[in-house]
Amino acid sequence: LSGLDPAQPYFQGTPIEVRLDKSDAEFVDVIHTDSAPTIPYLGFGMSPAIGHLDFYPNGGKQMPGCGKNPVSQIVDLDGIWEGTRDFVACNHLRSYKYYSDSIIYPDGFLGYSCASYDVFESGSCFPCPKDGCPNMGHFADKFKMKIKNDFVKLYLNTAEAKDFALWRYKVTVTLSGKSKVKGYVNVALYGSGGNTRQHQVITGTLHPDNTYTSFIDAEVNVGTVTKVKFLWNNNWINPTFPKLGAATITIQSGENG
Repeated sequence: LSGLDPAQPYFQGTPIEVRLDKSDAEFVDVIHTDSAPTIPYLGFGMSPAIGHLDFYPNGGKQMPGCGKNPVSQIVDLDGIWEGTRDFVACNHLRSYKYYSDSIIYPDGFLGYSCASYDVFESGSCFPCPKDGCPNMGHFADKFKMKIKNDFVKLYLNTAEAKDFALWRYKVTVTLSGKSKVKGYVNVALYGSGGNTRQHQVITGTLHPDNTYTSFIDAEVNVGTVTKVKFLWNNNWINPTFPKLGAATITIQSGENG
């Protein structure tokens, strides 16, 4: 049984006979996309973990792309009806959109087992353990025989719009150069599975010889990394023409470490 943002009003906190529960089937997986409290946030979805695997994409409360201004959302590419419906219940409806995307991306939507979304964002639950990470959506049941705990809460990030699947990488950069500068560093990954766009991995004061770590959620599964593009910019013309490079760049895939 797959619960697509099971309803909060009239169901949350009720006995298990009333609401979706892991006892309802041999395997129950749940996608939570709108679990903010109903009052004052009008969250339609349930927040507690109730299945064998409970996925909280983007933290489970506010989905990227749902904060767009109403006009752009209502005059949607898919038509006014879908746009209006999305404006009213965008977070809630993301659950079935993630699910349908998961059919097309069987290796996507990896959920990382973590205490909370904040802990996941800090990178503490990265990479996947040796048993691997379950895939949110249609292929969640591939993980059925590996569940050890009573409730497993899983976190991941998604894109703002179709295609929603993202793949998580840890990027560690050691800078080289002569003097510190203010600016930002972008990195793009190239690999056997495809290339990513540029992702910002550092912003602020850039110190040569310092090592910086960041996580990127890439829009393609890069596969085996073949090269990395490193770009930095300081956004203004500096008459001293500072030079900055990367002494080393290390990429770690979340999927297999």
